[in-house]
Amino acid sequence: MTQAKQERKILGADEIRRALVRISHEILERNSGVQRVVLIGIHTRGVPLTARLAAYIREFEGKDVAAGSLDIGLYRDDLAGGARPVMRKTDIPVDIQDRKVIIVDDVLYTGRTIRAAMDALNDFGR
Repeated sequence: MTQAKQERKILGADEIRRALVRISHEILERNSGVQRVVLIGIHTRGVPLTARLAAYIREFEGKDVAAGSLDIGLYRDDLAGGARPVMRKTDIPVDIQDRKVIIVDDVLYTGRTIRAAMDALNDFGR
Protein backbone atom coordinates (compact mmCIF):
# COMPACT_ATOMS: atom_id res chain seq x y z
CA MET A 1 0.00 0.00 0.00
CA THR A 2 1.39 3.40 -0.90
CA GLN A 3 2.01 6.08 1.67
CA ALA A 4 -0.85 8.26 0.34
CA LYS A 5 -3.39 5.43 0.46
CA GLN A 6 -2.36 4.00 3.80
CA GLU A 7 -5.39 3.23 5.93
CA ARG A 8 -5.58 4.31 9.53
CA LYS A 9 -7.81 2.46 11.95
CA ILE A 10 -9.69 4.94 14.10
CA LEU A 11 -12.11 2.67 15.93
CA GLY A 12 -12.22 -1.09 16.32
CA ALA A 13 -15.38 -3.22 16.27
CA ASP A 14 -15.97 -2.97 20.04
CA GLU A 15 -15.42 0.78 20.03
CA ILE A 16 -17.85 1.23 17.14
CA ARG A 17 -20.45 -0.88 18.96
CA ARG A 18 -20.03 1.18 22.14
CA ALA A 19 -20.30 4.44 20.20
CA LEU A 20 -23.48 3.29 18.45
CA VAL A 21 -25.01 2.13 21.74
CA ARG A 22 -24.19 5.53 23.28
CA ILE A 23 -25.62 7.41 20.28
CA SER A 24 -28.78 5.27 20.42
CA HIS A 25 -29.28 6.15 24.08
CA GLU A 26 -28.70 9.83 23.35
CA ILE A 27 -31.28 9.77 20.56
CA LEU A 28 -33.83 8.26 22.94
CA GLU A 29 -33.01 10.66 25.76
CA ARG A 30 -33.03 13.82 23.66
CA ASN A 31 -36.26 12.95 21.89
CA SER A 32 -38.30 11.27 24.66
CA GLY A 33 -38.66 8.17 22.54
CA VAL A 34 -38.83 7.66 18.79
CA GLN A 35 -42.32 8.74 17.78
CA ARG A 36 -41.15 11.82 15.81
CA VAL A 37 -37.65 10.58 14.89
CA VAL A 38 -36.47 9.47 11.45
CA LEU A 39 -33.00 8.02 10.88
CA ILE A 40 -31.70 8.61 7.35
CA GLY A 41 -28.49 6.89 6.26
CA ILE A 42 -26.45 8.43 3.47
CA HIS A 43 -25.41 5.88 0.83
CA THR A 44 -23.22 3.95 1.14
CA ARG A 45 -21.62 3.70 4.54
CA GLY A 46 -24.31 5.55 6.46
CA VAL A 47 -26.92 2.93 5.55
CA PRO A 48 -25.50 0.02 7.61
CA LEU A 49 -24.85 2.37 10.53
CA THR A 50 -28.49 3.47 10.35
CA ALA A 51 -29.61 -0.17 10.47
CA ARG A 52 -27.44 -0.80 13.52
CA LEU A 53 -28.72 2.32 15.30
CA ALA A 54 -32.32 1.30 14.54
CA ALA A 55 -31.66 -2.19 15.93
CA TYR A 56 -30.17 -0.80 19.17
CA ILE A 57 -33.06 1.64 19.56
CA ARG A 58 -35.54 -1.22 19.05
CA GLU A 59 -33.66 -3.25 21.67
CA PHE A 60 -33.63 -0.43 24.24
CA GLU A 61 -37.02 1.17 23.57
CA GLY A 62 -39.05 -1.84 22.43
CA LYS A 63 -40.29 0.18 19.45
CA ASP A 64 -39.20 0.56 15.87
CA VAL A 65 -37.79 3.87 14.71
CA ALA A 66 -38.48 5.04 11.16
CA ALA A 67 -35.30 4.50 9.16
CA GLY A 68 -34.39 5.00 5.54
CA SER A 69 -31.63 5.71 3.08
CA LEU A 70 -30.71 8.70 0.97
CA ASP A 71 -28.82 8.98 -2.30
CA ILE A 72 -27.11 12.35 -2.61
CA GLY A 73 -25.49 11.75 -6.00
CA LEU A 74 -27.38 14.51 -7.78
CA TYR A 75 -26.72 17.00 -4.97
CA ARG A 76 -22.94 16.70 -4.77
CA ASP A 77 -20.86 19.70 -5.74
CA ASP A 78 -17.58 17.83 -6.01
CA LEU A 79 -18.13 15.93 -9.25
CA ALA A 80 -15.39 16.77 -11.70
CA GLY A 81 -16.25 17.80 -15.25
CA GLY A 82 -18.96 15.63 -16.70
CA ALA A 83 -18.59 12.82 -14.17
CA ARG A 84 -21.79 10.89 -13.63
CA PRO A 85 -22.69 9.95 -10.09
CA VAL A 86 -23.57 6.36 -9.29
CA MET A 87 -27.27 6.45 -8.49
CA ARG A 88 -28.68 4.41 -5.61
CA LYS A 89 -32.17 4.07 -4.26
CA THR A 90 -33.54 6.64 -1.85
CA ASP A 91 -35.97 5.12 0.63
CA ILE A 92 -37.65 7.46 3.07
CA PRO A 93 -40.48 5.45 4.65
CA VAL A 94 -42.39 8.35 6.25
CA ASP A 95 -43.20 11.97 5.58
CA ILE A 96 -40.36 13.97 7.14
CA GLN A 97 -42.46 17.09 7.60
CA ASP A 98 -42.43 18.04 11.32
CA ARG A 99 -40.10 15.16 12.16
CA LYS A 100 -36.69 15.14 13.79
CA VAL A 101 -34.48 13.85 11.01
CA ILE A 102 -31.14 12.40 12.07
CA ILE A 103 -28.72 12.11 9.16
CA VAL A 104 -26.28 9.21 9.56
CA ASP A 105 -22.93 8.81 7.81
CA ASP A 106 -19.64 7.20 8.71
CA VAL A 107 -17.49 10.35 8.66
CA LEU A 108 -17.74 14.12 8.77
CA TYR A 109 -14.87 15.97 7.16
CA THR A 110 -15.72 19.19 5.31
CA GLY A 111 -19.49 18.98 5.72
CA ARG A 112 -20.11 18.80 1.97
CA THR A 113 -21.83 15.42 2.17
CA ILE A 114 -24.12 16.56 4.98
CA ARG A 115 -24.91 19.75 3.05
CA ALA A 116 -25.83 17.67 0.00
CA ALA A 117 -28.00 15.43 2.21
CA MET A 118 -29.82 18.44 3.65
CA ASP A 119 -30.43 19.79 0.15
CA ALA A 120 -31.80 16.42 -0.94
CA LEU A 121 -34.04 16.19 2.14
CA ASN A 122 -35.38 19.69 1.52
CA ASP A 123 -36.77 18.36 -1.74
CA PHE A 124 -38.72 15.76 0.27
CA GLY A 125 -40.09 18.21 2.83
CA ARG A 126 -38.90 20.58 5.51
